Amino acid sequence: MLIMGVTRPNGKEHFIAAAFPSACGKTNLAMLEPTLPGWKVRCVGDDIAWMKFGEDGRLYAINPEAGFFGVAPGTSNKTNPMAVGTFQKNSIFTNVAETSEGRYYWEGLEDEIKDKNVEITDWLGNPWKLGDATPAAHPNSRFAAPAKQCPIIHPDWESNSGVPIEAIIFGGRRPEGVPLVFETLGWHHGIFTGACLKSETTAAAEHKGKNVMHDPMAMRPFMGYNFGKYLDHWISLEKAPHKVPKIYHVNWFRKSKEGKFLWPGYGDNIRVIDWIIRRLDGEEGIGMDTAVGVVPSRGSINLDGLSDINWDELMSLPADYWKQDAKEVRKFLEDQVGSDLPNEIREQLEAQEKRIEAL
Repeated sequence: MLIMGVTRPNGKEHFIAAAFPSACGKTNLAMLEPTLPGWKVRCVGDDIAWMKFGEDGRLYAINPEAGFFGVAPGTSNKTNPMAVGTFQKNSIFTNVAETSEGRYYWEGLEDEIKDKNVEITDWLGNPWKLGDATPAAHPNSRFAAPAKQCPIIHPDWESNSGVPIEAIIFGGRRPEGVPLVFETLGWHHGIFTGACLKSETTAAAEHKGKNVMHDPMAMRPFMGYNFGKYLDHWISLEKAPHKVPKIYHVNWFRKSKEGKFLWPGYGDNIRVIDWIIRRLDGEEGIGMDTAVGVVPSRGSINLDGLSDINWDELMSLPADYWKQDAKEVRKFLEDQVGSDLPNEIREQLEAQEKRIEAL
């Protein structure tokens, strides 16, 4: 989980944790440069959150890591200038290409190469030039850099007490069917949503090809014990005096029928964070109940300055898609968790199936 501090134009700061599978944008969100005026984001951590409840009942998170270990391809001054600023010194690069000038190179940096005739050696040690069919850097090549070098590192990033988490976000690469954002219907439904998390595979996963696979809680590669007991643990946290965060799901990666992304992402994701924070504040009239949760009502997300946003397609829940998804989710939970599935989650499964059937 990433941990981010988000400060609104009114000066109030909120802390949010978000869990996405590898190579799905955690670092980009943790170091987001808001496109909306007056907003500020500071990074507490981009990959791991250790959490416990404080004496005041709130959930606190710390970042146990000393640095960032990010996916290199796609990272640039356009997509994540804060990450680029972080690894300008004292950093390690693995399986990237190298220019004859002694600089790193990977896919996504084409526009930052000033001399188009510069000599490049690919990650395998072979001569490479712009336009070659083979990748210059391994798709899962990485940079490792000290967190303290991040230009927007939060002053409390090493605080022993941590920062108070108000919202937990799950998300993954879902090219079809899944809306941009929805708020879950409560703690148990939020756990169920995390348990059903799916994402299109990337180079950071062992599976190849563009398949959508299950990655429950974005923890599938790291699940150290019985998943049913893991869900039991989450369920047990909702007890006095604990104040559990609200849980959301985001999908920056939905595509149109023509295969183009429906949402610009990157710095414009602050628009979704804005909606989430307003929901946390209890603002009325900005949400609409659906079978999978509360989605933004039309006009409730600030789209100023954006063009060609197909709102209906971006927020839609295609009935056929979700009915098939519900069957697949049941099969996954029955096959992978079986009798260890907590009753509370089974109830959420059955309730969501009924809501989807009514679409």
